[in-house]
Amino acid sequence: MNENLQACRIHVKGMTCTTCVATIESALQVVQGVKKAQVALAIEEVEAKYDSKVCTHNQLLKAIDDAGFEAILISTGGDENKVELKVDGLLTYQSTSMIRSSIQSLCGVESVHIDHIFNKVSISYNPDRIGRREFIRVIESIEPRQFKATIFPDGSGSKTLKEEETKQYYRYFLWSLFFTIPIFLSSMVLVYIPCVKYRLDAKVLNRLSVGVLLRWILCSIVQFAIGHQFYLGSFKVIRRGSANMDVLIVLGTNAAYFYSLYSLVRAATSENFMPMDFFETSSMLITFILLGKYLKALARGKTSEAIAKLMDLSPNTAVLLTTDGEGNEIDVQEIDSRLIQKNDIVKVMPGAKIAADGLVVWGQSHVNESMITGEARPVVKGKGDMVIGGTLNENGVLHVQVTRIGSESSLSQIVRLVESAQMAKAPVQKLADRISKHFVPVVIVLSLSTWLAWFLAGRFGWYPESWIPSSMDSFEVALQFGISVMVIACPCALGLATPTAVMVATGVGASQGVLIKGAEALETAHKVNCIVFDKTGTLTIGKPVVVNTKLLQSMAVRDFYDLVAAAEVNSEHPIAKAIVEYAKKIRVEEEKRVWWPEAHDFVSITGHGVKAKIQNKEVIIGNRSIMLDHKIQVPANVEDLLLEAEARVETGILVSICGQVVGVISISDPIKPGARNVISILKSMNIRSIMVTGDNWGTANSIAMQVGIETVVAEAKPDQKVGKLKELQANGSIVAMVGDGINDSPALAAADIGMAIGAGTDIAIEAADIVLMKSNLEDVVIAIDLSRKTFTRICFNYIWALAYNLLSIPVAAGVLFPTTRIRLPPWLAGAAMAASSLSVVLSSLLLKNYSRPRSLNSIDVNEVKIE
Repeated sequence: MNENLQACRIHVKGMTCTTCVATIESALQVVQGVKKAQVALAIEEVEAKYDSKVCTHNQLLKAIDDAGFEAILISTGGDENKVELKVDGLLTYQSTSMIRSSIQSLCGVESVHIDHIFNKVSISYNPDRIGRREFIRVIESIEPRQFKATIFPDGSGSKTLKEEETKQYYRYFLWSLFFTIPIFLSSMVLVYIPCVKYRLDAKVLNRLSVGVLLRWILCSIVQFAIGHQFYLGSFKVIRRGSANMDVLIVLGTNAAYFYSLYSLVRAATSENFMPMDFFETSSMLITFILLGKYLKALARGKTSEAIAKLMDLSPNTAVLLTTDGEGNEIDVQEIDSRLIQKNDIVKVMPGAKIAADGLVVWGQSHVNESMITGEARPVVKGKGDMVIGGTLNENGVLHVQVTRIGSESSLSQIVRLVESAQMAKAPVQKLADRISKHFVPVVIVLSLSTWLAWFLAGRFGWYPESWIPSSMDSFEVALQFGISVMVIACPCALGLATPTAVMVATGVGASQGVLIKGAEALETAHKVNCIVFDKTGTLTIGKPVVVNTKLLQSMAVRDFYDLVAAAEVNSEHPIAKAIVEYAKKIRVEEEKRVWWPEAHDFVSITGHGVKAKIQNKEVIIGNRSIMLDHKIQVPANVEDLLLEAEARVETGILVSICGQVVGVISISDPIKPGARNVISILKSMNIRSIMVTGDNWGTANSIAMQVGIETVVAEAKPDQKVGKLKELQANGSIVAMVGDGINDSPALAAADIGMAIGAGTDIAIEAADIVLMKSNLEDVVIAIDLSRKTFTRICFNYIWALAYNLLSIPVAAGVLFPTTRIRLPPWLAGAAMAASSLSVVLSSLLLKNYSRPRSLNSIDVNEVKIE
């Protein structure tokens, strides 16, 4: 991996459609050193990876600015190892030098920067060598102890930037409305009040009236002061040889404004010309567009509420315990939770949130983890149990030793996972990209064609004069039709159809305990028609227990398990752990300290078993296959024992010492509650279920029969699992794989969709596309059902966006006017355009009402009985 590869997140203002996305991506890709750039329209963010030796994030910001957009840095890859402290007290040259030298002398500090304007000290450091509290201690200990240091308030986060942008749109809208109302009243309402009309019609110069002059002054403020953002955006985009929504707005409003200005100048220089202005068209158009942008920003904020809620889970403060060598409390101190360091002991009171991931070292309580895993019922936590930062302690006091902080914490990883999913593009988005690429040029051509057609028709008398309103001529009628076509067309709706739905769906999935890693996974999941299940830990609880031991030679049970445990203690397989735990119980009965003989030449044969040399004896533990592979004969009486175990839905583990089978260990792993119902529900969804396991055929068939799976593949190695998946895919199936172990990771990666059980191994979770946080099988149904509903919503959004443009453009062009006299004034066309993109966002927001399928409500996932 390239150590110089850095990542940064940038908030981008001014994106309206997929044309903007393509413009930004192309602008970043030409910057030397940029390896990858992803642009997310729905959340208005860019995630870029670049070589820090070749370019900096400032060059990326400049490239985006040059492309016509405003770029604001949210974070960089090094932010996890950086802290900003606010120092209260008079910073002089001498004190600044003392602070810098004192911090730089600390082990683990990489750089120090002091900002005198904001009294801010920025420190880059190695978190494995030093913590944030040490910086505060050093600053506050500098004589004459006049400084007070705290974590600098975070005002540059994504949430803060979006809130500020929403407020800015609101201010722009209010100012535009303030100037537009007088324009509208003077041209549409007050002309019907005789005394007011008389004053407005008063001539200033030749045929130029007070009303027209007033409207020109007010409209100019709206057009160029408030609407400057559209000019700036369109100029930069056109300069790069592209076009977006800003271009359409500028062309439409300029046509109305400059024709009106021409009319004003001609009236001021002529004694016979009767001026007809469209200043209200220009100002009302900008006002409605700003209203649409404000409402859309509000709605977009709703789509990212899931991430905001996750980020707000961490408590602001934590209670830090200082203990002596025997664990007795020496000091209790409330600190900022951002100052927590690894190995700290924090005290969590009833009703308080757990400040960081850690290990319970004292106490017992129920912890509500629903905000992280979606699990509704509180989980009992005691000494030795792991807890997750952000979860709620309910009824007991806990002492927790912190194990993970910052970007390493579960909460941060979940947030990063959801953010990555929202940044990714779904394949269906390519449709909008292709359409939007040509959308704006086509609309401009249609607008000019509409104006020309109506103008020629009026000039050559192809329609009766009665069609022309009394206050207009044929040129002005044609101009209004042309402007309406230009501003009613909306590429924004097409561009928002997919990303807004994906954003809401991934957030909803996270709240349900289903983490979807990308838009492509979300889209592919709706096509799944075949699911391959692993057995251990997937269809079963994954906590196997030893239920019977049969020795075939004369030897003590303790000596037998000493050899078995010495080998199995090196394995991560759930069955190995069960055997070791059982061996510990036998040992504890005789002595307090548990130790195992040393194992040499340990080898794990995935899907079959393990072997090692212990006390100069070759010990092989596993299924029939591993014995046959090592030419170890399995006697008939042992075969009978295996068949008996399989009939009881138990797994028989063979133990060979020095080439002879000496014992059979029977392992039981209870089936997960509701597994049969889940398989039945999947069948009703036209999804075929298959079980592929490394276990023996007898146990596999018994488990499959109990849960209702008809197709079984047993005694399969990891490569054979992958082979089965490829065979299903070759037959046209869209295959999902559900597993939890290291041996499942190749199959999870090979499947069209990999679903990892959240309690499984990190390798399996890394290889998967979807992570089921609660480890419940019912979440498989939720993941597929959510995907289907999301794709249905995306299709609806596309149909609506396409139908809107296909129907509204002809209406704006005047196809209904000859028969119905219905025409859309430009300001109304602008309002319709704003409403269309807003409606797509609101449509996607309906996914927030998602509820799991009713068929799952009968499943009680907590009815688990383990003997």
